[in-house]
Amino acid sequence: MRGHIIVSGDDALAMTIAEELQNAGARIVKLVDDTVADTKDDLAQAGIDHAAAVVCAGNDDAINLEIALLARKANPNVRVVARLANDVLREAVAADNGPGAILDVAELAAPSVVEAALAHTAHPFEVAGIKLLVSGAEAPYDGTLREIYGDLAPVAVIHGKNSPTPGFVEICPARDVQVRTGDWTAMIGTAEELAAQGIRVRAPSAARVRTRWVRRAVEAVRGLGSDANPMFLRAIAAVLTVLIGSTVLLRYSYQPHAKMTWVDALYFSTETIATVGYGDFSFLSQPTWLRLFSIGLMFGGLITTAVLVAFIADLLISRRFAFTAGRRRARQLRNHVIVVGLGSFGSRVAADLTAAGYEVAVIEIDENNRYLSTAAELGIPVIFGDATLPQTLEAAHVEHARAVTVLTHDDMVNIETGIVLREMLGPRVMPQVVRPDVPIVLRIYDHVLGSAVADRFGFDTVRSTVELAAPWFIGAAMGLHVLGTFSVGQRYFMVGGMHVAPGSELDGLRMFELSTQTRVIVITREDAPVQRRPRRDARLRGGDTVYLVGPYRELLATLRKGRPPQQPEVGRERRPA
Repeated sequence: MRGHIIVSGDDALAMTIAEELQNAGARIVKLVDDTVADTKDDLAQAGIDHAAAVVCAGNDDAINLEIALLARKANPNVRVVARLANDVLREAVAADNGPGAILDVAELAAPSVVEAALAHTAHPFEVAGIKLLVSGAEAPYDGTLREIYGDLAPVAVIHGKNSPTPGFVEICPARDVQVRTGDWTAMIGTAEELAAQGIRVRAPSAARVRTRWVRRAVEAVRGLGSDANPMFLRAIAAVLTVLIGSTVLLRYSYQPHAKMTWVDALYFSTETIATVGYGDFSFLSQPTWLRLFSIGLMFGGLITTAVLVAFIADLLISRRFAFTAGRRRARQLRNHVIVVGLGSFGSRVAADLTAAGYEVAVIEIDENNRYLSTAAELGIPVIFGDATLPQTLEAAHVEHARAVTVLTHDDMVNIETGIVLREMLGPRVMPQVVRPDVPIVLRIYDHVLGSAVADRFGFDTVRSTVELAAPWFIGAAMGLHVLGTFSVGQRYFMVGGMHVAPGSELDGLRMFELSTQTRVIVITREDAPVQRRPRRDARLRGGDTVYLVGPYRELLATLRKGRPPQQPEVGRERRPA
């Protein structure tokens, strides 16, 4: 067997990659036994010497690294595509990887989650040195896409309530497609071209809320009150009662009382309670009952002082724990983004939001999470608790958040948290803070489940990390230069570049003969300037580099047509023992 692709891993991402590669016409050999001890033998049985690519897509960095290194050693020319979440390992391996790519799922999928959380409708990417944007906007009036947006390239149209087919998505429609007012349109162009057609691209801005010192002081006092032991105030009241009573008694009973002023009485009472007498006042010449009172006052002072110091120590310790848990710091947050789940994906999203200047609070259930140090370095408060419980979300001040991203590893937990959040931000739980416009971004691995959840519960921003990351692995394995992935509604798109081989199916093909669900946005040739928005009757030719946008399955089918004619066809899957 020659020209096949070896795929390792048994999670949802690896299975999706293997399935999509096979659907695209590649011959797949699946490594079933992904253990380090058997890796070398498995690669040999899988035909590593004659393989076109090796995709290490499991969720274990150690196994992926082992397979990648052994594959590169066995075949220096094979394309090695490996999944590594560890930043240090990924950078070290990528520096001398050769053909292929070293990828991190969190890094690939995080931009889409950040854009959804911040309600950004523009996704930037660069093609042949040209900075372009995919920007979404509602159609301002009825008309064709050409009438409304001129020569901007349409990517998708989601028909709205004014359309005869509300909710229907048209992929890469022609410019003469009719749209209605309120239909959601996604168009490609430069920032200047979009602005010329009335599409305003909002520049990312932090919009931090600066907390005034008065509010900070009030929040600090409230924090002290909530953190203090309930007996602390009673201890202070007892000390003040003893001090005031002793001051009044000494003012009128100390002999000679004419020399004891109110200030002197307060001073003498304080030094007696604190047992730090300086000799300027004494009970030596006082009546017996007053000297007995002084003994009781000193013992009482010792006890109350010790109790007071104990409560102060307890307060300081509890404040330290509260600071570590992030609850005290979260009280001061306004217009922040809440990240639920501090895994590799959640920490990446939190880091991207922080780098953009936004306030972030994290909710995490595991107090031994390995990414806590990352949150500490970024200065992000972490609230420990179960995010499906309203009190945990209240501790993160969800009523003041600008967005909530739910990114745990468990789909069911994410769905339950999303439902709780929707209820909390609705009129029944928090009638004084009704905020149905707050984006709730849910991470759901299974795209089919994600679409079902979005339809059933009305979540507009469900993101599948598998659907966002898989195109990068598939494209790298097949020789497609992936430039970015993004979503329009619940549909996922890819921007990629491919080489048209001489003699391939694409050589000499006219643009309108390509798939109707892909759009060519740029063509580069060695002997010609860069072509933007090529016409429908333009012909492709061998040696061209074509940049396309569309669903990645369509792009992969187009990529297959651009291969040399001797490219092997679909083969039978082989499983090494």
